[in-house]
Amino acid sequence: MDRKKLVVIGGDAAGMSAASKVRRSQPDWEIVVYERSPHTSYSACGIPYFIGDIVEDESSLIARTPETFLEKHQIKALIRHEVAKIDPENKRVKVKDLSTHRISWETYDYLLIATGASPIHPDLPGIQAQGVFSLSTLQSGILAKNYVKTYQPKHAVIVGGGYIGLEMAEALLERDMSVSLIDRNEQVMGTLDKDMATRVSDYLQDQGVQLYLEESLIAIHTDTDQKVRMVETDKRTLDADLVILGIGVKPNAELAADAGIQLCDSGAIAVNGRMETSQKDIWAAGDCASSRHLLKNKDIFISLGTVANKHGLVAGTVIAGGDASFPGVFGTAITKFKAMEIARTGLSETEAAALAIPYQKATIESSTIARYFPGSGKIAVKLICRADSGLLLGAQIIGSQGAAKRIDTVVAAIQGNLTAQDLVYLDLAYAPPFSGIWDPIQIAARQLV
Repeated sequence: MDRKKLVVIGGDAAGMSAASKVRRSQPDWEIVVYERSPHTSYSACGIPYFIGDIVEDESSLIARTPETFLEKHQIKALIRHEVAKIDPENKRVKVKDLSTHRISWETYDYLLIATGASPIHPDLPGIQAQGVFSLSTLQSGILAKNYVKTYQPKHAVIVGGGYIGLEMAEALLERDMSVSLIDRNEQVMGTLDKDMATRVSDYLQDQGVQLYLEESLIAIHTDTDQKVRMVETDKRTLDADLVILGIGVKPNAELAADAGIQLCDSGAIAVNGRMETSQKDIWAAGDCASSRHLLKNKDIFISLGTVANKHGLVAGTVIAGGDASFPGVFGTAITKFKAMEIARTGLSETEAAALAIPYQKATIESSTIARYFPGSGKIAVKLICRADSGLLLGAQIIGSQGAAKRIDTVVAAIQGNLTAQDLVYLDLAYAPPFSGIWDPIQIAARQLV
Protein backbone atom coordinates (compact mmCIF):
# COMPACT_ATOMS: atom_id res chain seq x y z
CA MET A 1 0.00 0.00 0.00
CA ASP A 2 1.07 3.59 -0.57
CA ARG A 3 2.32 5.61 2.38
CA LYS A 4 -0.75 6.81 4.29
CA LYS A 5 -1.48 9.07 7.22
CA LEU A 6 -3.49 7.75 10.15
CA VAL A 7 -4.94 10.20 12.65
CA VAL A 8 -6.17 8.82 15.98
CA ILE A 9 -8.40 10.85 18.30
CA GLY A 10 -7.71 9.59 21.82
CA GLY A 11 -4.48 8.24 23.25
CA ASP A 12 -5.55 5.60 25.73
CA ALA A 13 -6.33 1.87 25.40
CA ALA A 14 -8.18 1.62 22.09
CA GLY A 15 -6.38 4.44 20.31
CA MET A 16 -2.86 3.39 21.18
CA SER A 17 -3.58 -0.32 20.65
CA ALA A 18 -4.75 0.50 17.13
CA ALA A 19 -1.85 2.86 16.43
CA SER A 20 0.68 0.29 17.62
CA LYS A 21 -0.89 -2.46 15.50
CA VAL A 22 -0.84 -0.23 12.41
CA ARG A 23 2.80 0.63 13.05
CA ARG A 24 3.77 -3.06 13.25
CA SER A 25 2.03 -3.74 9.94
CA GLN A 26 2.86 -0.49 8.17
CA PRO A 27 6.30 0.75 9.25
CA ASP A 28 6.33 3.64 6.76
CA TRP A 29 2.97 5.24 7.49
CA GLU A 30 2.64 8.54 9.33
CA ILE A 31 0.69 8.07 12.58
CA VAL A 32 -0.46 11.02 14.69
CA VAL A 33 -2.46 10.69 17.92
CA TYR A 34 -4.25 13.60 19.59
CA GLU A 35 -4.96 13.24 23.31
CA ARG A 36 -6.56 16.07 25.28
CA SER A 37 -5.37 14.88 28.71
CA PRO A 38 -1.73 14.96 29.89
CA HIS A 39 -1.26 11.17 29.64
CA THR A 40 -1.34 8.31 27.14
CA SER A 41 -1.79 4.55 27.62
CA TYR A 42 -2.68 4.43 31.30
CA SER A 43 -4.75 2.08 33.42
CA ALA A 44 -7.91 3.88 34.42
CA CYS A 45 -8.94 0.72 36.28
CA GLY A 46 -6.03 1.27 38.66
CA ILE A 47 -7.15 4.74 39.76
CA PRO A 48 -9.07 3.65 42.92
CA TYR A 49 -6.03 1.67 44.08
CA PHE A 50 -3.80 4.67 43.37
CA ILE A 51 -6.02 6.94 45.47
CA GLY A 52 -6.05 4.31 48.23
CA ASP A 53 -2.21 4.22 48.22
CA ILE A 54 -2.20 0.54 47.26
CA VAL A 55 -0.43 1.81 44.13
CA GLU A 56 1.81 4.62 45.30
CA ASP A 57 3.16 6.19 42.11
CA GLU A 58 1.02 7.29 39.16
CA SER A 59 3.82 6.35 36.77
CA SER A 60 3.10 2.70 37.62
CA LEU A 61 -0.25 3.09 35.86
CA ILE A 62 1.28 4.38 32.63
CA ALA A 63 2.17 1.70 30.10
CA ARG A 64 3.88 3.99 27.59
CA THR A 65 4.56 7.72 27.55
CA PRO A 66 4.36 9.94 24.44
CA GLU A 67 8.17 9.98 24.41
CA THR A 68 8.26 6.17 24.29
CA PHE A 69 5.77 6.04 21.44
CA LEU A 70 7.84 8.50 19.43
CA GLU A 71 11.29 7.06 20.14
CA LYS A 72 10.47 3.36 19.88
CA HIS A 73 7.50 3.28 17.53
CA GLN A 74 7.64 6.52 15.54
CA ILE A 75 4.10 7.35 16.62
CA LYS A 76 3.59 11.04 17.28
CA ALA A 77 1.35 11.21 20.36
CA LEU A 78 0.45 14.83 21.09
CA ILE A 79 -0.95 15.33 24.59
CA ARG A 80 -3.05 18.38 25.56
CA HIS A 81 -4.40 18.49 22.00
CA GLU A 82 -8.16 18.35 21.49
CA VAL A 83 -9.92 17.57 18.23
CA ALA A 84 -12.84 19.99 18.00
CA LYS A 85 -14.31 18.99 14.64
CA ILE A 86 -14.19 16.23 12.03
CA ASP A 87 -14.65 17.16 8.36
CA PRO A 88 -15.21 13.82 6.56
CA GLU A 89 -15.78 15.40 3.16
CA ASN A 90 -12.33 16.98 3.10
CA LYS A 91 -10.71 14.29 5.29
CA ARG A 92 -9.39 16.66 7.93
CA VAL A 93 -9.77 17.40 11.64
CA LYS A 94 -9.74 20.69 13.53
CA VAL A 95 -7.20 20.52 16.35
CA LYS A 96 -6.73 22.86 19.31
CA ASP A 97 -3.44 22.91 21.22
CA LEU A 98 -4.73 23.35 24.78
CA SER A 99 -1.38 24.75 25.94
CA THR A 100 -0.96 27.47 23.30
CA HIS A 101 -4.63 27.74 22.15
CA ARG A 102 -3.41 27.44 18.56
CA ILE A 103 -5.99 25.99 16.18
CA SER A 104 -5.11 24.14 12.99
CA TRP A 105 -6.68 21.83 10.41
CA GLU A 106 -4.87 18.52 9.95
CA THR A 107 -5.50 16.10 7.09
CA TYR A 108 -5.79 12.32 7.25
CA ASP A 109 -6.15 9.34 4.95
CA TYR A 110 -7.64 7.19 7.69
CA LEU A 111 -9.21 8.31 10.95
CA LEU A 112 -9.84 6.40 14.18
CA ILE A 113 -12.15 7.88 16.80
CA ALA A 114 -11.20 6.60 20.25
CA THR A 115 -12.59 9.38 22.42
CA GLY A 116 -13.58 7.15 25.33
CA ALA A 117 -16.32 7.90 27.83
CA SER A 118 -17.00 10.57 30.43
CA PRO A 119 -18.51 10.33 33.93
CA ILE A 120 -22.14 11.32 34.25
CA HIS A 121 -22.10 14.65 36.07
CA PRO A 122 -25.58 15.70 37.25
CA ASP A 123 -26.49 19.38 37.10
CA LEU A 124 -27.12 19.93 40.81
CA PRO A 125 -26.36 22.73 43.28
CA GLY A 126 -22.76 22.57 44.52
CA ILE A 127 -21.67 19.87 42.09
CA GLN A 128 -18.61 21.95 41.12
CA ALA A 129 -17.43 22.34 44.71
CA GLN A 130 -13.85 21.61 45.69
CA GLY A 131 -13.57 18.07 46.98
CA VAL A 132 -16.10 16.62 44.50
CA PHE A 133 -14.51 14.22 42.01
CA SER A 134 -15.56 12.10 39.05
CA LEU A 135 -12.90 9.56 38.16
CA SER A 136 -12.22 8.68 34.52
CA THR A 137 -8.79 9.92 33.47
CA LEU A 138 -5.49 9.45 35.24
CA GLN A 139 -5.35 13.20 35.74
CA SER A 140 -8.66 13.11 37.63
CA GLY A 141 -7.17 10.45 39.90
CA ILE A 142 -4.05 12.52 40.51
CA LEU A 143 -6.16 15.55 41.44
CA ALA A 144 -8.29 13.47 43.82
CA LYS A 145 -5.26 11.92 45.52
CA ASN A 146 -3.57 15.31 45.89
CA TYR A 147 -6.74 16.68 47.48
CA VAL A 148 -6.85 13.82 49.96
CA LYS A 149 -3.19 14.33 50.86
CA THR A 150 -3.56 18.09 51.26
CA TYR A 151 -6.85 18.34 53.19
CA GLN A 152 -6.97 14.94 54.97
CA PRO A 153 -10.76 14.49 54.67
CA LYS A 154 -12.46 12.39 57.34
CA HIS A 155 -15.99 11.93 55.96
CA ALA A 156 -16.39 10.59 52.42
CA VAL A 157 -19.64 10.17 50.53
CA ILE A 158 -19.75 8.00 47.42
CA VAL A 159 -22.65 8.46 45.02
CA GLY A 160 -23.33 5.26 43.11
CA GLY A 161 -22.96 1.62 44.11
CA GLY A 162 -21.40 0.20 40.95
CA TYR A 163 -17.86 -0.97 40.30
CA ILE A 164 -16.18 2.41 40.89
CA GLY A 165 -18.30 2.99 44.00
CA LEU A 166 -17.24 -0.28 45.61
CA GLU A 167 -13.59 0.07 44.69
CA MET A 168 -13.48 3.64 46.02
CA ALA A 169 -15.25 2.58 49.22
CA GLU A 170 -12.43 0.13 49.87
CA ALA A 171 -9.76 2.71 48.97
CA LEU A 172 -11.18 5.36 51.31
CA LEU A 173 -11.68 2.94 54.19
CA GLU A 174 -8.01 2.06 53.78
CA ARG A 175 -7.27 5.76 54.31
CA ASP A 176 -9.19 5.71 57.62
CA MET A 177 -12.18 7.73 56.43
CA SER A 178 -15.76 7.14 57.40
CA VAL A 179 -17.52 6.13 54.20
CA SER A 180 -21.16 6.57 53.25
CA LEU A 181 -22.53 5.24 49.97
CA ILE A 182 -25.81 6.41 48.48
CA ASP A 183 -27.60 4.93 45.47
CA ARG A 184 -30.99 5.79 44.06
CA ASN A 185 -31.67 2.14 43.22
CA GLU A 186 -32.91 -0.57 45.59
CA GLN A 187 -29.59 -2.45 45.39
CA VAL A 188 -25.90 -1.94 44.78
CA MET A 189 -24.27 -3.58 41.74
CA GLY A 190 -27.11 -3.24 39.26
CA THR A 191 -25.59 -5.84 36.94
CA LEU A 192 -26.27 -8.53 39.57
CA ASP A 193 -29.61 -10.02 40.51
CA LYS A 194 -30.95 -8.71 43.80
CA ASP A 195 -30.40 -11.98 45.67
CA MET A 196 -26.69 -11.83 44.84
CA ALA A 197 -26.41 -8.04 45.31
CA THR A 198 -27.80 -8.41 48.83
CA ARG A 199 -24.71 -10.42 49.76
CA VAL A 200 -22.59 -7.47 48.65
CA SER A 201 -24.71 -4.94 50.56
CA ASP A 202 -24.50 -6.99 53.75
CA TYR A 203 -20.72 -7.26 53.49
CA LEU A 204 -20.32 -3.53 52.76
CA GLN A 205 -22.18 -2.74 55.98
CA ASP A 206 -20.27 -5.36 57.94
CA GLN A 207 -17.05 -3.63 56.92
CA GLY A 208 -18.23 -0.21 58.09
CA VAL A 209 -19.79 1.39 55.01
CA GLN A 210 -22.94 3.37 55.79
CA LEU A 211 -25.31 2.33 53.01
CA TYR A 212 -28.27 4.45 51.90
CA LEU A 213 -30.27 2.83 49.11
CA GLU A 214 -33.23 4.29 47.23
CA GLU A 215 -31.93 7.78 47.94
CA SER A 216 -31.11 10.41 45.35
CA LEU A 217 -28.49 13.14 45.53
CA ILE A 218 -30.16 16.55 45.31
CA ALA A 219 -27.48 19.03 46.43
CA ILE A 220 -23.94 19.49 47.72
CA HIS A 221 -23.36 22.17 50.34
CA THR A 222 -20.08 24.06 50.74
CA ASP A 223 -18.28 26.27 53.23
CA THR A 224 -17.15 29.82 52.54
CA ASP A 225 -14.09 28.51 50.66
CA GLN A 226 -16.34 26.53 48.31
CA LYS A 227 -15.16 23.22 49.73
CA VAL A 228 -17.72 20.46 50.17
CA ARG A 229 -19.10 20.13 53.69
CA MET A 230 -22.41 18.27 53.37
CA VAL A 231 -24.31 16.08 50.93
CA GLU A 232 -28.08 16.35 50.75
CA THR A 233 -30.25 13.49 49.52
CA ASP A 234 -34.03 13.39 49.24
CA LYS A 235 -34.10 11.76 52.69
CA ARG A 236 -31.23 13.13 54.78
CA THR A 237 -28.12 15.29 55.05
CA LEU A 238 -24.67 13.71 55.49
CA ASP A 239 -21.39 15.27 56.61
CA ALA A 240 -18.86 15.14 53.78
CA ASP A 241 -15.46 16.67 53.11
CA LEU A 242 -14.89 14.41 50.09
CA VAL A 243 -17.43 13.28 47.47
CA ILE A 244 -16.85 10.69 44.77
CA LEU A 245 -19.38 10.59 41.93
CA GLY A 246 -19.68 7.05 40.59
CA ILE A 247 -23.06 7.41 38.89
CA GLY A 248 -21.91 5.92 35.61
CA VAL A 249 -20.34 6.97 32.32
CA LYS A 250 -21.54 7.93 28.85
CA PRO A 251 -19.78 7.54 25.49
CA ASN A 252 -17.97 10.58 24.10
CA ALA A 253 -19.76 10.45 20.77
CA GLU A 254 -20.69 14.10 20.19
CA LEU A 255 -17.72 14.72 17.91
CA ALA A 256 -18.76 11.82 15.70
CA ALA A 257 -22.43 12.80 15.71
CA ASP A 258 -21.58 16.36 14.66
CA ALA A 259 -19.71 14.90 11.70
CA GLY A 260 -22.79 12.99 10.57
CA ILE A 261 -21.56 9.61 11.83
CA GLN A 262 -24.32 7.24 12.89
CA LEU A 263 -24.86 6.44 16.57
CA CYS A 264 -26.65 3.42 18.01
CA ASP A 265 -29.55 3.54 20.48
CA SER A 266 -27.19 3.49 23.47
CA GLY A 267 -25.55 6.74 22.31
CA ALA A 268 -22.30 5.04 21.32
CA ILE A 269 -20.86 5.27 17.82
CA ALA A 270 -22.37 2.54 15.64
CA VAL A 271 -19.71 0.22 14.22
CA ASN A 272 -19.68 -3.12 12.47
CA GLY A 273 -17.45 -6.04 13.44
CA ARG A 274 -14.53 -4.41 11.62
CA MET A 275 -14.99 -1.28 13.78
CA GLU A 276 -15.99 0.72 10.67
CA THR A 277 -18.39 3.61 11.14
CA SER A 278 -21.01 4.86 8.70
CA GLN A 279 -18.41 7.19 7.13
CA LYS A 280 -15.82 5.86 4.71
CA ASP A 281 -12.25 5.64 6.07
CA ILE A 282 -13.38 6.41 9.63
CA TRP A 283 -13.27 3.78 12.39
CA ALA A 284 -14.28 3.96 16.06
CA ALA A 285 -13.03 1.87 18.97
CA GLY A 286 -13.12 1.72 22.75
CA ASP A 287 -15.60 3.20 25.18
CA CYS A 288 -17.06 5.55 22.56
CA ALA A 289 -17.99 2.70 20.19
CA SER A 290 -20.75 0.12 20.32
CA SER A 291 -20.27 -3.60 20.99
CA ARG A 292 -22.55 -6.44 19.98
CA HIS A 293 -24.00 -8.33 22.94
CA LEU A 294 -23.96 -11.92 21.77
CA LEU A 295 -26.88 -13.10 23.91
CA LYS A 296 -29.10 -10.03 23.65
CA ASN A 297 -28.30 -9.77 19.93
CA LYS A 298 -28.14 -5.99 20.05
CA ASP A 299 -25.54 -3.24 20.02
CA ILE A 300 -24.76 -1.95 23.51
CA PHE A 301 -22.47 0.54 25.22
CA ILE A 302 -19.92 -1.10 27.49
CA SER A 303 -16.98 0.67 29.11
CA LEU A 304 -14.19 -1.81 29.88
CA GLY A 305 -10.46 -1.76 29.25
CA THR A 306 -10.47 -5.34 27.98
CA VAL A 307 -13.04 -4.51 25.31
CA ALA A 308 -11.27 -1.27 24.38
CA ASN A 309 -7.97 -3.03 23.76
CA LYS A 310 -9.64 -5.67 21.59
CA HIS A 311 -11.52 -2.98 19.66
CA GLY A 312 -8.20 -1.25 19.04
CA LEU A 313 -6.51 -4.44 17.86
CA VAL A 314 -9.30 -5.13 15.37
CA ALA A 315 -9.43 -1.55 14.14
CA GLY A 316 -5.66 -1.38 13.74
CA THR A 317 -5.58 -4.67 11.84
CA VAL A 318 -8.29 -3.55 9.41
CA ILE A 319 -6.89 -0.04 8.93
CA ALA A 320 -3.50 -1.52 8.06
CA GLY A 321 -5.08 -3.70 5.38
CA GLY A 322 -5.58 -6.93 7.30
CA ASP A 323 -8.68 -8.92 8.11
CA ALA A 324 -10.18 -9.02 11.61
CA SER A 325 -13.58 -8.84 13.24
CA PHE A 326 -14.63 -8.20 16.83
CA PRO A 327 -17.04 -11.01 17.74
CA GLY A 328 -18.92 -9.28 20.56
CA VAL A 329 -19.31 -9.35 24.33
CA PHE A 330 -21.21 -11.08 27.12
CA GLY A 331 -20.90 -8.21 29.61
CA THR A 332 -18.25 -9.97 31.66
CA ALA A 333 -17.01 -7.95 34.64
CA ILE A 334 -15.10 -8.47 37.87
CA THR A 335 -14.21 -6.45 40.94
CA LYS A 336 -13.55 -6.79 44.66
CA PHE A 337 -14.33 -5.07 47.92
CA LYS A 338 -11.87 -5.96 50.67
CA ALA A 339 -12.00 -9.78 50.98
CA MET A 340 -15.07 -10.17 48.77
CA GLU A 341 -14.61 -10.95 45.06
CA ILE A 342 -17.49 -10.30 42.65
CA ALA A 343 -17.89 -11.39 39.03
CA ARG A 344 -20.62 -11.78 36.44
CA THR A 345 -21.10 -12.67 32.80
CA GLY A 346 -23.88 -13.16 30.28
CA LEU A 347 -27.52 -12.67 31.23
CA SER A 348 -28.77 -12.18 34.75
CA GLU A 349 -32.07 -13.74 35.75
CA THR A 350 -33.64 -10.28 35.46
CA GLU A 351 -32.32 -9.85 31.92
CA ALA A 352 -33.38 -13.32 30.80
CA ALA A 353 -36.91 -12.67 32.08
CA ALA A 354 -37.04 -9.27 30.34
CA LEU A 355 -36.04 -10.93 27.06
CA ALA A 356 -38.74 -13.60 27.55
CA ILE A 357 -36.12 -16.36 27.39
CA PRO A 358 -37.24 -19.58 29.11
CA TYR A 359 -34.58 -20.18 31.74
CA GLN A 360 -33.56 -22.26 34.73
CA LYS A 361 -31.45 -21.01 37.62
CA ALA A 362 -29.42 -22.56 40.38
CA THR A 363 -27.68 -20.86 43.29
CA ILE A 364 -25.26 -22.83 45.45
CA GLU A 365 -22.86 -22.16 48.29
CA SER A 366 -19.57 -24.02 48.51
CA SER A 367 -15.90 -23.45 49.32
CA THR A 368 -13.21 -21.89 47.13
CA ILE A 369 -10.83 -24.83 47.71
CA ALA A 370 -11.07 -28.12 49.61
CA ARG A 371 -12.92 -27.34 52.84
CA TYR A 372 -10.22 -28.87 55.04
CA PHE A 373 -7.35 -27.03 53.35
CA PRO A 374 -5.93 -23.86 55.02
CA GLY A 375 -7.26 -20.74 53.35
CA SER A 376 -10.56 -22.24 52.28
CA GLY A 377 -13.29 -19.62 52.02
CA LYS A 378 -16.92 -19.27 51.02
CA ILE A 379 -18.19 -18.98 47.45
CA ALA A 380 -21.69 -18.49 46.05
CA VAL A 381 -22.44 -19.29 42.42
CA LYS A 382 -25.62 -18.43 40.53
CA LEU A 383 -25.86 -20.17 37.16
CA ILE A 384 -28.51 -19.61 34.48
CA CYS A 385 -29.27 -21.73 31.44
CA ARG A 386 -32.02 -22.07 28.86
CA ALA A 387 -34.87 -24.23 30.09
CA ASP A 388 -35.48 -25.73 26.66
CA SER A 389 -31.94 -26.64 25.56
CA GLY A 390 -29.76 -26.31 28.65
CA LEU A 391 -27.46 -23.82 26.87
CA LEU A 392 -25.63 -21.69 29.40
CA LEU A 393 -26.76 -18.05 29.58
CA GLY A 394 -24.93 -16.46 32.47
CA ALA A 395 -23.36 -16.63 35.90
CA GLN A 396 -22.74 -14.52 38.98
CA ILE A 397 -20.03 -15.42 41.49
CA ILE A 398 -19.37 -13.91 44.92
CA GLY A 399 -16.83 -15.17 47.38
CA SER A 400 -13.46 -14.95 49.06
CA GLN A 401 -10.04 -15.10 47.43
CA GLY A 402 -9.96 -17.36 44.40
CA ALA A 403 -13.70 -17.18 43.71
CA ALA A 404 -14.15 -14.58 41.00
CA LYS A 405 -11.84 -15.71 38.21
CA ARG A 406 -13.91 -18.88 37.90
CA ILE A 407 -16.20 -16.66 35.82
CA ASP A 408 -13.74 -17.13 32.93
CA THR A 409 -14.61 -20.83 32.71
CA VAL A 410 -18.28 -19.92 32.36
CA VAL A 411 -17.45 -17.30 29.70
CA ALA A 412 -15.60 -19.92 27.65
CA ALA A 413 -18.47 -22.35 28.09
CA ILE A 414 -21.05 -19.81 26.90
CA GLN A 415 -18.85 -18.81 23.95
CA GLY A 416 -18.50 -22.49 23.04
CA ASN A 417 -22.29 -23.03 23.14
CA LEU A 418 -21.97 -25.55 25.97
CA THR A 419 -24.90 -26.73 28.02
CA ALA A 420 -25.12 -27.10 31.79
CA GLN A 421 -24.65 -30.84 31.21
CA ASP A 422 -21.44 -30.16 29.28
CA LEU A 423 -20.18 -27.97 32.12
CA VAL A 424 -20.76 -30.76 34.64
CA TYR A 425 -18.41 -33.03 32.71
CA LEU A 426 -15.70 -30.52 31.77
CA ASP A 427 -12.30 -31.95 32.69
CA LEU A 428 -11.41 -29.17 35.14
CA ALA A 429 -8.23 -29.33 37.20
CA TYR A 430 -8.38 -30.50 40.80
CA ALA A 431 -6.06 -30.50 43.78
CA PRO A 432 -7.05 -29.56 47.35
CA PRO A 433 -5.19 -26.19 47.34
CA PHE A 434 -7.17 -25.08 44.26
CA SER A 435 -10.65 -26.60 44.37
CA GLY A 436 -12.86 -29.29 45.77
CA ILE A 437 -13.44 -32.51 43.86
CA TRP A 438 -16.39 -30.79 42.22
CA ASP A 439 -15.65 -27.18 41.31
CA PRO A 440 -18.35 -24.79 42.57
CA ILE A 441 -19.46 -23.91 39.04
CA GLN A 442 -19.94 -27.62 38.34
CA ILE A 443 -21.91 -28.03 41.57
CA ALA A 444 -24.22 -25.27 40.31
CA ALA A 445 -24.44 -26.90 36.89
CA ARG A 446 -25.45 -30.22 38.48
CA GLN A 447 -28.48 -28.47 39.97
CA LEU A 448 -29.64 -27.63 36.44
CA VAL A 449 -29.48 -31.10 34.83
